[in-house]
Amino acid sequence: MSTGTHRLRAIPARAGSGIDPGWRLGLPLVAVALVAVLAIHGPTVESIVAIWSRSETFAHGYLIVPIVLLLVWRRRHVLSALTPSPDWLGLVLLASAGAVWLVAYAGEVLVVKQLALVAMIWATVIAILGREVARAITFPLGFLVLGVPMGEALIPPMMDWTADFTVRALQLSGIPVFREGLFFTIPSGNWSVVEGCSGVRYLIASLTVGVLFAYLSYRRTWKRLLFVTLSVIVPIIANGFRAYLIVMIAHLSDNRLAHGVDHFIYGWVFFGLVMLLLFWIGSSWRDPDATQAEAAGPASSTRRARTPAIVAGYVVVTVALASAWPSYAAYLDRDDTASSQPALRLVAPAAAGGWVPDPAPLTDWRPHYDPASATIFQVYRKGERVVALHLGYYHHQRRGAQLVNSWNIMVVQKHPVWTNLSESRTRHALGPGTLDVRETRLRSPQQRLLIWDWFRIGSHDVVDPYIAKAMLAWEKLANRGDDGTAIILATPYDDPSQPPVATLSEFARDMIPSINAALAHAEAEIMASGQ
Repeated sequence: MSTGTHRLRAIPARAGSGIDPGWRLGLPLVAVALVAVLAIHGPTVESIVAIWSRSETFAHGYLIVPIVLLLVWRRRHVLSALTPSPDWLGLVLLASAGAVWLVAYAGEVLVVKQLALVAMIWATVIAILGREVARAITFPLGFLVLGVPMGEALIPPMMDWTADFTVRALQLSGIPVFREGLFFTIPSGNWSVVEGCSGVRYLIASLTVGVLFAYLSYRRTWKRLLFVTLSVIVPIIANGFRAYLIVMIAHLSDNRLAHGVDHFIYGWVFFGLVMLLLFWIGSSWRDPDATQAEAAGPASSTRRARTPAIVAGYVVVTVALASAWPSYAAYLDRDDTASSQPALRLVAPAAAGGWVPDPAPLTDWRPHYDPASATIFQVYRKGERVVALHLGYYHHQRRGAQLVNSWNIMVVQKHPVWTNLSESRTRHALGPGTLDVRETRLRSPQQRLLIWDWFRIGSHDVVDPYIAKAMLAWEKLANRGDDGTAIILATPYDDPSQPPVATLSEFARDMIPSINAALAHAEAEIMASGQ
């Protein structure tokens, strides 16, 4: 029997147990870099928070960041096994996102600036921690997009869809309906579809909750995509039924119900029931191991930790790249101060084609546009036909004084006098291959107006606001200024079935040369003043 000798032997730690030492440096440095990026782009951050505060549609934005942090915390066991390692790809993405931000800044496209800022956050994480870490938290990073207040462009088409659905449902119910644009009349009263009836608020809320629910409840990609799709389709259809039911409740109760606060209560209760039903059905498809699968991930990192000097260098380059674009934006705006704004003067276009200035007031209506550098509103008459011309010339555009934005409209919602009956795009307004215009019909108790409008940027006429924004951004980035003009024509009419399209078409054909001359004169004055 021999005596054995016990030797102590070191047992290596299992991969994935404990926290990778790289996090002691990577975590605080990525926090510093993110705070620096957000501080550099403080005005963009403030614009997001301001919309969260003033709009009930986007008030959920305050919850997005806490949810993202919680989702990242749920991935801590996966992240702890990874080795943070700076990645040059993040710097490339950061430069690209910054360039997009600059273009959006030049064109004053707020939502694109906000999305570019989110992309900068993604790029910063990749640059400091590496693409493996970013891959492990792909969904939390992506969920930040839902904090960007966007979706208002859906309001007009969804208002039209809601009106179409409601009117058709009423007709199928045997109720006669007379419709004019977004307004319709039934025997028991008059109704209109306004922005609050569009259902965009319901859609955004449903999409946000649906995306989060799908991520936490399902493993399979097709299930997630299917539930997110239902989260979009169901609220749109439900909103149509909601509008129809409100009208029916009012109609059947002789307008005693669904006309005051209960109008909104019924809408939210109905929407809430529909959403509860959707998520109840969705929970029956839940994958039992979805939570465990969500926490699973790669056991360890295949990347090598970098030295502290290299990591610090990446932080410095990240902050420098993030600050380069606002610095260049400040250079572009070097002359855009209140004191440097020239006193512009627009002259009324000269009479042409038989149209002569008429001093008599045509209407009390005026477009709801940002204040322009120079404005004229002139009425012209030709026989029995009369047209009002509005020109708004914008020079050195800035927030609160822009040619193209979502607040520049013909009339605001719930205006005490004027209501917007409809908007559409009229192609080839002056004949084949010629100008496209936006056509709007307005109504007040005393008057109806048919309105055409478009933008003049440089020597180009454009009606699409997105194209107009892109053109303005290009002109500004090329250091050629950002001048542009809103051209608006309006003429009264009485018969809703026969709006005077021919009157506006003839006026435009006859007067466009004079309008061009008046705008060229204003541009010449600006050039002569050196502004």
